[in-house]
Amino acid sequence: MQSVKLAIFLSGAGSNARQIITHFENHHSVSIGLVLVTRENSPVIEFCRDRNVRFIICSNKEADSPQFLLNACFKFNIDFIILAGFLRKIPIDLVRQYPQKIINIHPSLLPKFGGPGMYGRRVHQAVLEANEKITGITIHFVNEAYDKGEIIEQHSCEISSCDNVDAIEEKVKGLEHSYYAPVIEKLLNVVYG
Repeated sequence: MQSVKLAIFLSGAGSNARQIITHFENHHSVSIGLVLVTRENSPVIEFCRDRNVRFIICSNKEADSPQFLLNACFKFNIDFIILAGFLRKIPIDLVRQYPQKIINIHPSLLPKFGGPGMYGRRVHQAVLEANEKITGITIHFVNEAYDKGEIIEQHSCEISSCDNVDAIEEKVKGLEHSYYAPVIEKLLNVVYG
């Protein structure tokens, strides 16, 4: 595989970002070129510092700016973008610059429980209220619409009658941590051979 530089965009605590960074540490051809985070107190910042991973803390306004995001990606020669709990809509200019090279993970089995405003515990609450028996994760390409890009992989888990939002969140987070980084690696092998 040719050398590939990843950017990871996130807005939260960064548990998926930390898994991805760890997964690709010392990888022969994949490196983390940039972590872009919109939360000043995210634990991922210290994690990046400890591992000498370049990061940028940006405002929501900057995260919504196509030019800001493009400049950041060009500056650090980014080949592929991973969204890991990034709560901003990806500008169409970035999607066009990185066609089929931006992926996201969603905490439900899309097309169920996707779209604007559907993230994190909101999704799990909606799943619970709908009395679903199965939930899971969807790893998909990003296009111009929220959660509408082509699905790469889905993985599911059962919901028991005694599960609450916390229990569902824990099960789904377990799937995210188990599958996201390996799916990224598999996809990069296909794209960059």
